[in-house]
Amino acid sequence: MNNRFWFFLIGVLISLNCAAQTVIKNNDPHIRYSGRIAMRDTAAELSWSANSIKINFTGTGVSATLKDERSDNNYNVIVDGKVVSILHPEMAKKDYVLAFGLPAGKHTLELFKRTEWAMGKTWFYQFKLNNGGKILAPPPAQKHKIEYFGDSITCGYADEDTTGQDRGTSPYENGYISYAALTARHYNAEFYNTSKSGIGITISWFPLVMPEMYDRLDATDPKSKWDFSKYTPELVIINLFQNDSWLVNMHDNEQFKAKFGTTAPADDFIINAYRGFVKSVRAKYPKAQILCILGSMDATKTGSPWPGYIDKAVTALNDKRIHTHFIPYKNTNGHPSAKEQQAMADDLIAYIDKTIGW
Repeated sequence: MNNRFWFFLIGVLISLNCAAQTVIKNNDPHIRYSGRIAMRDTAAELSWSANSIKINFTGTGVSATLKDERSDNNYNVIVDGKVVSILHPEMAKKDYVLAFGLPAGKHTLELFKRTEWAMGKTWFYQFKLNNGGKILAPPPAQKHKIEYFGDSITCGYADEDTTGQDRGTSPYENGYISYAALTARHYNAEFYNTSKSGIGITISWFPLVMPEMYDRLDATDPKSKWDFSKYTPELVIINLFQNDSWLVNMHDNEQFKAKFGTTAPADDFIINAYRGFVKSVRAKYPKAQILCILGSMDATKTGSPWPGYIDKAVTALNDKRIHTHFIPYKNTNGHPSAKEQQAMADDLIAYIDKTIGW
C-alpha cells in the first residue's frame, strides 16, 4: 500500500512539473535566430557554423528538444552572456537541460553552433521553461551586420586542439572563438558564417567550390537556394584562396585533375575567378562594404603571389567600397590556435576601425 502511495505521489509531482512548463515551439516569434537556418514543419534545421538560437525569458531553468543527424555537432550554451557548458546532441530526439537553478528574474539563453556543416545538421523543435517561466520579447537586433565567406580558418578548424596535431574533428573546432566571431562580438554585430573547411574559389579539397556554395541554404543541396533579402550585411568579409594556394600545385590531386586536367591554371585565370566571385557578392549586396582579406596561414607568407592576385582582382573591379587587407603569416604549423585567432581578430579590428570607421 505504501509503495502504491509513493508511486502515486511521484506521478502527481511529475504531472505538476510538466504542467508548470511553458513550451516555446520552434516557430515562436519570440525566438531570435541567426545564420542561414531552414525552417521545416516542426523544427528549425541548423547546419552552418555560428547558427544561433536566442531567447529572453523569466524563470529558473530551460531545456531544449533537439535531434542531431550524426551526433557530430557541438553547441555552446550561453546564459546571460556567459558560456556555461557545451552541448553534444544525440541522434535520437530528446530533451536537454540547458540551465537550471537560476535566480528568479529575467535571463537570456543562446545556443551557438560551434561546428560547421560538414558535421551534419541539428533539428531544434522547442524550448521548455521550468516552474512557470515565461518567454519575453526577443533579444534586440545587434548594432551591425557582417557576413563572412571563408574556409577552415573562418570556421575555427582545430582552434581548440592544444596538442599540435591540428585535428579538425568536432571536439576541437570552436567557431565561437574564431576571428570571425571575435570580430563580430567586438562590434556588437550579428554575423553569418557562410564557410566550409577545405573550400576554395577555383578548387577545393572536394568537388564543391565557393562560387557554387555561397548562395545555398542547405550547402549539401544544389537546389536549395538562400534568399539574400532575408539578411543584408553592412560589411562582407571574404577570406579565401588559402586552399587554392596549395591545390593548384598538386598535379596528382583528384580535384586538380577534375578542374585543370594536367596543367596548372595561369595567373589570369586565378585573378579572374576571384574577381568574378567578388562581383557576384557585390550583385547580392550592392550597398555593403566588402573586405577581401587573406591570412594568417602561408598564403600570406613572404613571397606568396596570392595577395597580389587579390589586389589585381579588386583593382579591376574599380569599386571604392571594396577593400583588401592581408593578415601576416603566423609562421607556425597547422591552423590558427585560439591565441592566433585572437591575433587575427585584433589585426582585422584595427583595419576596420581605420577603413570602415565603426
